[in-house]
Amino acid sequence: MAKMGSDPEASQRRQAEHGHDAPPRGTRPALDLAALVSELGGEIAVPLTAALERVTALVTTGRIDRSGLTLLRMEIESARRAGMVAQQLARLASGRVPQKPETLNLTQIVRDMLAQRSREFVLRDIDLRQSLHPATVRVDGSYLFALLQALLDWGIAHTQKRLDIKIEVQPWPLQARLVCGLVRVTGDTDDLPHLDTTAWRLVDMAARAMGLDLQRNDSADDRRVTIDFPNTANELMPGVTAIELDDGFASTLNSKPLAGSHVLVVASRRELRTAIRDAIRHMGLMVDFVNSVDEAREFCESGVPHAIVFEAALGGGRFATLRRELAEEVPTLAFIAIGEDGNGYQTSAADGHLVTSVGREALVSALPAALVFELSRGIEA
Repeated sequence: MAKMGSDPEASQRRQAEHGHDAPPRGTRPALDLAALVSELGGEIAVPLTAALERVTALVTTGRIDRSGLTLLRMEIESARRAGMVAQQLARLASGRVPQKPETLNLTQIVRDMLAQRSREFVLRDIDLRQSLHPATVRVDGSYLFALLQALLDWGIAHTQKRLDIKIEVQPWPLQARLVCGLVRVTGDTDDLPHLDTTAWRLVDMAARAMGLDLQRNDSADDRRVTIDFPNTANELMPGVTAIELDDGFASTLNSKPLAGSHVLVVASRRELRTAIRDAIRHMGLMVDFVNSVDEAREFCESGVPHAIVFEAALGGGRFATLRRELAEEVPTLAFIAIGEDGNGYQTSAADGHLVTSVGREALVSALPAALVFELSRGIEA
């Protein structure tokens, strides 16, 4: 399989033939605003139109079953994801997001991300197949997170049957390879622009920005995306690495991926929900709010978030049961309790799981710090 950027003439031929291969490595990310606006309009309007029809039916009949409610949530979530992807594209295209390369466990990050979205695969009846060999790479965490989430968004949207995720390490030249294969894709095989959604544009742009080799192969029955990571550590031979460790960068919590992470807030009081929203508004998170433990349980049936921020007063026996169930499914899931007292945050054990507590008076300063710590710890686990 040829790598993008290794042969300029071959790269030009591929672009002329298909129009969707990424430019050579090192190319400054570019954004076609007119095309993006057009695509974004469709990706938001289509699911919202379907959601509006369901709401209209609900108003007319006064009834909606669990299946309809699940579809309604998925349609709204699809529109919101499109908006979030567009925001990330704009951030990358601006050139004002500095990269801070760090050594990351690519395999664990992908495994955790797939676990977080496992219920989405079940709801969409997609067969997920994984073959994840150990691989450690040196890249910017936030760019990597954006790329992987967008790749899953794109893959889930364009497969009808199965999604294959594979990580392997090529011995020479030493590099990790991530392969995403889709079986029985939607749309006409000749309609390539149909596949170039905002999610794919984010994959393309993030890969170019990080200097990764990206290739997408399209055939009659499947699609296959291959991403090579040139800066890869040799896990089997200590001291042998393709990563340049003398570039002055150090691993830091501040560069861990947060933008695009999903946080569920469980709080019965409106003023507390407002205070939490204001405290983390600047972090680029996807945030949902529910009023009770029962609503939290129902929400998590369609997908587990990356972190749950909850009102400490709601953390009784029913919440403890929910926490145990979710932690069994996603061990890296973070829990942050918001208490009435305190001006900082602390971490303690509850039922064998770590719970971070943040004081009500310290929301603005302590809650963002707690989320950085918890979400970063989940990535490193």
